[in-house]
This record gives sequence, structure tokens and C-alpha cells, in this order.
Amino acid sequence: MDFAFGGGDDEFRVEVRAWLCGHVEGGLERRAWERMLGKGGWIGLSWGEGGYGNRVAGLTQQVVWAEEYARSGAPARSGHIGENLLAPTLLAHGTEEQRARFLPPIAAGEELWCQGYSEPGAGSDLAGVSTRAERAADGSYRITGQKIWTSLAHEADWCFVLARTEAGSVRHRGLSFLLVPMDQPGRIEVRPIRQMTGTSEFNEVFFDGAHARAEHLVGGEGNGWNVAMSLLGFERGVSTLAQQIGFAGELERVVRAAVDSGAAVGDPVLRERLVRQWAELRVMRWNALRTLGSSGDFGAPSVAKLLWGGWHQRLGELAVSVRGAGAAVGPVPWSEATPYELDAAQHLFMFSRADTIYGGSDQIQRTIIAERVLGLPREPKG
Repeated sequence: MDFAFGGGDDEFRVEVRAWLCGHVEGGLERRAWERMLGKGGWIGLSWGEGGYGNRVAGLTQQVVWAEEYARSGAPARSGHIGENLLAPTLLAHGTEEQRARFLPPIAAGEELWCQGYSEPGAGSDLAGVSTRAERAADGSYRITGQKIWTSLAHEADWCFVLARTEAGSVRHRGLSFLLVPMDQPGRIEVRPIRQMTGTSEFNEVFFDGAHARAEHLVGGEGNGWNVAMSLLGFERGVSTLAQQIGFAGELERVVRAAVDSGAAVGDPVLRERLVRQWAELRVMRWNALRTLGSSGDFGAPSVAKLLWGGWHQRLGELAVSVRGAGAAVGPVPWSEATPYELDAAQHLFMFSRADTIYGGSDQIQRTIIAERVLGLPREPKG
């Protein structure tokens, strides 16, 4: 195990806890919270020296921040996509002008981003993208098409869009990575998708001649697939450890519900499931620490996704199992004003049904491991 905390990390942890304790409070509006984080210098810890307004922290300090953030009960981040996905991509593939334009507002919590990848015909199979981006006479692009399952598009100021810039191209060829402003009335329409949880974090986004400037093409025309795959590699890392802190809190609440019920904790089958969930969560943590900061392991992100997606889904099932028949009853009586209220366990159960689908389905993750890691033959194209 190469990963280990040092003495300086303890001091950093004290600083982080003190700051969070003094700033986390109920009722914070998400944009205001992002600006507060930016003012404190807590956005972009992993970017390194660059003069973009970010504080620089080593890998172990990034883990400390992520863990303490999760433990503090701070609001869910609206800036995750810009900070942890787009920013590393611009540092790797963007021009200095692009980095100077976009990284400071992300570090300040002033501009929020969404990800324009999935489409109705290109979900887990991203190479099936059909959204088009055509060159205009002035060198800019006009984008037409539809994206779906776009997280927080209704709040975002910008969207990075994978679009087809070469007419007649197929699969991985002819794709480009464009930075698109969302404030384009009549050219961009965002429609929230109501989920079975009653919430609408995801959206459909329709582009009808949306404008993207020539200088907002990242990595060169036709190189979008390489840029997009590089970005997906940033999706899992330090944030995985913070995610596991949240999982641990959810598991603790499920165990408490089982103990409080009496009957559930006395059921040997449920007890075995609870212990298994705890053990698997520990394994996930050690696996995340083992692969943290490593490079060249193409299977590590897919293994991590398979582990946590299935684990969290089983936790949701366990959360309602320990409640018995009472899990089918809502927290408040039905009324027209409250037609669809869920308690925490019911929300966990329903929302976790999607864990093995979004971010690349389990089937896609297994295919990646089979083909890119194990070297098995590719599936024949039908």
C-alpha cells in the first residue's frame, strides 16, 4: 500500500474541519455555497500551480478535504463537473487562452458546467453520438441535436458538448469537443426529467443552431473522442473516497433502523446482509486507496464503478428490507399538496436503481475490462 497520510495532513485536517464548521449551515443556496468555497480557496485543489485562483494541495490533502467535506454534511456540490471534469481536461488538452478564460471562474465558484455526452441513441455507447456541429462562415460552430440525462443542466452556465463535426463520419471519427454557453434563448432548450424519486436532477437538452466560438474548440477538430475519453478518466479518483464516506453514513442509518426495529436485527439473513455491506465497503475503500494516483490502469475506473454501483443498489434494497411492510408507507399522508413524498430509505431505494446504469452501465464496464484489460476478442458488430 503506497498511500499513507503524513504529519502535515493532520494539520491540514484541523484547518479543513475548522473552516467547514464555521461555514456549513442549513438553507444555503447552492450557487452561494460555490462562491463561498471559491472565496475560501477550496476549489481546484488538484490543479497544481497555475495561478487560476485555486489553492494547491497534495494528493493526501485532497483526500483529507474530500473526506472531511463528506463528514461535515455540507451541501451537494453544483460545481463538481467544472472542477473535477472540465478543468483537468483543459489542463491536459486546452490552450493557455482557454485555461485562462475558464479556470478562474470555476475556481471562484462563479460559473457552473454540465456535460453534453449522452443522447437518446448514444447512452452507454458514446461513439453513437449524432449531434452535429457545422462550421459557419466566421469559423464558429452551429450545433443541432439532443442530449439527455444531463446533470444540473437547468443550473449550468456552460456545457461541454461532444458533437460530430465531420459530415458522414461514424463511430469514434469526426467528433469534436466544444464549450457552449447555455444562455441562448431559442437555440437551447432545457427540459427537466422527473424521476421516480419525484426529483429532477437530470435533463434533456435540445440544441437548435446553438452557437460555439471557434476558440472554444478543445483539442482540435476531429479529436473529440480522445478528449472525451481523457475526461472520463477524471471521473473517478479522490471523489470516490468522499463518496464512500457518504455511503458509510447511509449504511449506519440502515443498521440503526435494523436495531431499532428489533425484528430485523434478529433475522440471521438480514444480519448477514448488513455485515456483508460493511465488509464490502471496507474493500472498496482499500481498492480506491490502492489505485489512487496511479496511471495506465485502464480497468481501474471500470472496476470501481462495478463495485460501488452494485453495492449502493444492494444497500437501497436492504434499507427497505429492514423496515418490512412499513417501508411501503410514505412519511406523510397523501394529499394534493404532497402527492409524492419519500423518506430517506425510500429515496435511497428508488434512486439507487439507476446506479448500475448511469456513468456507463455494468454491461459496458464489463466489456471495457474484457477487451482493454483481459485482451478478450471484441464483440462482433451485427
